[in-house]
Amino acid sequence: MAAQGRVTAVLGPTNTGKTHYAIERMLGHRTGVIGFPLRLLAREVYDRIVKARGPSVVALVTGEERIVPERTQYWVCTVEAMPQEIGADFVAVDEIQLCGDPDRGHVFTDRLLRARGLVETMFLGSDSMRPAIAALIPQTQFLRRDRLSTLSYSGQKKISRMPTRSAIVGFSIDDVYAIAELIRRQKGGCAVVMGALSPRTRNAQVALYQNGDVDYLVATDAIGMGLNLDIKHVAFSSTHKFDGRRMRPLFPHEMGQIAGRAGRHMESGTFGTTGEAGPLDEDIVEAIEEHRFAPVRKLMWRNPDLDFGSVARLIASLEAPTGNEWLMRTRESDDLQALKALADLPDLQASKLGPQGVRLLWDVCRIPDFRSVGGGDHVQLLSRIHGFLRAGRVPADWLARAIARIDRSDGDIDALSKRLAYIRTWTYVAQRKGWVEDETHWREETRAVEDRLSDALHARLTQRFVDRRTSVLMRRLKQKESLVAEVNDKGEVMVEGEFVGRLEGFRFRQDASATGEEARVMRQAAYEALRPEFHLRADKFYNAPDTEMDFTEQGGLMWGGSAVGKLVAGAEAMKPQVEAFVDEEAGYDVTEKVKRRLQHFIDRKIAALFEPLLALGRDENLQGLARGFAFRLVEGLGVVTRESVNDDVKALDQEARASLRKHGVRFGQYTIFLPLLLKPAPTRLRLVLWSLAKGLQEFPESPPPGLVTIPNIAEVPKDHYTLAGYRPAGSRAIRIDMLERLADLLRAKDSRAGFEATPDMLSITGMTLEQFADLMGGLGYKGEKAERVKVRAPLPPVATETSTAPIPEEVSVLAPVPEEPLPEGAEAPPPEMETFYTFTWAPRPRNDHRGPRREGQGRDGQAREGQGREGRGPRREGGEGQPRGDRPARAPREGAERSDKPREDRPRREGGEKRDDHRKGGKPEGRDHGKGPRRDRDGGKDNKPRNFETRPPRAEKPIDPDNPFAALLALKGKV
Repeated sequence: MAAQGRVTAVLGPTNTGKTHYAIERMLGHRTGVIGFPLRLLAREVYDRIVKARGPSVVALVTGEERIVPERTQYWVCTVEAMPQEIGADFVAVDEIQLCGDPDRGHVFTDRLLRARGLVETMFLGSDSMRPAIAALIPQTQFLRRDRLSTLSYSGQKKISRMPTRSAIVGFSIDDVYAIAELIRRQKGGCAVVMGALSPRTRNAQVALYQNGDVDYLVATDAIGMGLNLDIKHVAFSSTHKFDGRRMRPLFPHEMGQIAGRAGRHMESGTFGTTGEAGPLDEDIVEAIEEHRFAPVRKLMWRNPDLDFGSVARLIASLEAPTGNEWLMRTRESDDLQALKALADLPDLQASKLGPQGVRLLWDVCRIPDFRSVGGGDHVQLLSRIHGFLRAGRVPADWLARAIARIDRSDGDIDALSKRLAYIRTWTYVAQRKGWVEDETHWREETRAVEDRLSDALHARLTQRFVDRRTSVLMRRLKQKESLVAEVNDKGEVMVEGEFVGRLEGFRFRQDASATGEEARVMRQAAYEALRPEFHLRADKFYNAPDTEMDFTEQGGLMWGGSAVGKLVAGAEAMKPQVEAFVDEEAGYDVTEKVKRRLQHFIDRKIAALFEPLLALGRDENLQGLARGFAFRLVEGLGVVTRESVNDDVKALDQEARASLRKHGVRFGQYTIFLPLLLKPAPTRLRLVLWSLAKGLQEFPESPPPGLVTIPNIAEVPKDHYTLAGYRPAGSRAIRIDMLERLADLLRAKDSRAGFEATPDMLSITGMTLEQFADLMGGLGYKGEKAERVKVRAPLPPVATETSTAPIPEEVSVLAPVPEEPLPEGAEAPPPEMETFYTFTWAPRPRNDHRGPRREGQGRDGQAREGQGREGRGPRREGGEGQPRGDRPARAPREGAERSDKPREDRPRREGGEKRDDHRKGGKPEGRDHGKGPRRDRDGGKDNKPRNFETRPPRAEKPIDPDNPFAALLALKGKV
């Protein structure tokens, strides 16, 4: 541009409002162009101007973006992409001190020397550029701007003591990630800003910091290039950096540029060091605080007048020296290295390229190495693109495949960052005019892929380095706003939309992933929000029906799926107390309400499940021994073994037993119990109440409902089986009500001569014959195993030849078939055998309480002459013994009451046998043990059963002549 307008250099430290001043000046002109050092900063200013003037008059031009409306008035660009010779009224270049940068300085120097506005030209930057600008552009007017706030040094601090609203600066990606991870653990999270981020990702990360979601920012030195953030403190994690060639210490003006980002507008800021960086020298501190830096003596320069006659002439023009003492030829840049590498390729035939071909080759070489792969890989890609362009354009299908390989949002931060760098290459290609077909489509396509990758990268950065829920909660707590808490149907506690833990009943269980400061903040925020929820939940619980509550086998109290309390021992076994599980933060009122409701529940549960037992204990009609026995049953929670109360049972008379039976008490052979209390629910509660009363740490669990037998484990005390409603016998324990049914069947057998198990016995126990033998051994019986030939069931009769009756088909097919004679010399097959057991009573010591009394002993244990009981089985209900071994006993008829009167008061049978008046009928069938027919008392033999009665025979009633069966009754006795 021709030097027509005035040139102004606005110089000064950071936070002086230079950029804001330049934008205001540009918008005061009809047209304008402004260049920035970073794509990120250009995008920020573009959005700002669009908001002020609308998108139809504002253009954004960078290496990877090109938004140019038809009526463009204002151009916002990167310095490299500033349009030339458009005749804008206003031209400005920001951060002009980058003229001294070894890599990009020649571009800024070119704009300093050649970019001019028709009306006004403005250069913005550090005051260190004043001598160079004055020497190169004598007509420049200088405008000094002082810092709006004070910048002071605060020394070295640990990251754990870093104040809020701080920025920690690292000079490599690894350093940035390490610092960010440390801050996440100690401070809850941070935002990450790097020059390699896309504008979309950078803006999203900056928004986290600016909105107060996080109080810390970790960045590279890119924040020193005009990014305006609300930073109060800047900390250097290192004072050295790698500049692409070597590790070197930071220059004071570089540190001043970065430190100057602390303090915005009128608010003062501080700077210091952290991590491995030691304290700064006093000279450096003084220079930064007073903004006094050594002036820039040399500006990087490259010849702008390029010769495209041939590749060799182009290279020579790029390497031309300068004679100006303020200018210094820049070191060999990436684009020049790529040009030399491509010129040496034999396939290129660089010597045959004309001016247009050389210009195209130079444009290709200027594609930045966004991937930072360098060397041969980058040259190979440029060669491929140049080959396509020489033939016309980059093929759409090839470009589509290249983009498709990148368009993936999975992977970690590094993978997404690499894909973003790759897509920037194709974004750059799509922005070049004439390089691809349908430029609009590919620009939109590459932009869409970059946006998707940017969003995914932002999500990964946030997920890794920001605990969003902690940052949100900390902000709300600092602002002292009322927090919104929500508890869903799964018990998940959400505070301000962030998951913080679970509410289990009335206890808050914090998310286990939170530690340190994060855990403290989450807990504080959760309880601030949950206090009203505790009261609402307590009201709901108090009004909930008992069907929503239950107790566990270990004494826990549940409300749905949440534990809300536990049972503790009370003054009596059936009067336990409750302990509520309520957080202290919920308050005393909530705790007491929960406790009262739990006490009501367990009291009603005991009253419902133990109603027969409670009625037994309250019955005032029970007197004397009956009342004492009732208290024994209440103490045993409705189940006691017979041997433990044997003396009390003996002392009970018939009237006392009858009064107890009215309450459902059953006097069994082995156990005294209330059958209603053997159901699963009372059994489960009985074990819990007994365990509480005994002070056990671990309660025995009730067996699954419906099982007749369960394993008998030696380590389990017998009391546990009794309370569970079972009695150990052998390797199994049998349910006591089924045991009493079995005892009724056993009383009808001759236990001295021996008997076999019947199908009814096996059916009651649900056992095989081998298992039943083991059970009987546990009950005091001896089983002898034997085998015999299996007898087949008899076949139906076969009709004879003389019979005229027809033979039914179903019978005739069952007629025995004559066996075929065995072949000569063949052996007959062995007969089929079956196993059986013969059980006899095996006497045991008296103190076992499970066997019969010894021979000659009566009820009181004293010997009685002529009353031996050897061979008898266990006594029946009420203490009566098993029948004598020389005749089978009968089970009492259903519904009949066994007499408990002394034997002397009972009527005798003929032959001196005693019997109860209420027993009717004859004896059961005789034994089939191979003894032959029973001998009668007078010595005769008779196989028929005999009936004996002590009363005279009944008189025959006359036949009623009106009876319709009178004729049949008259024939009675005549047939």
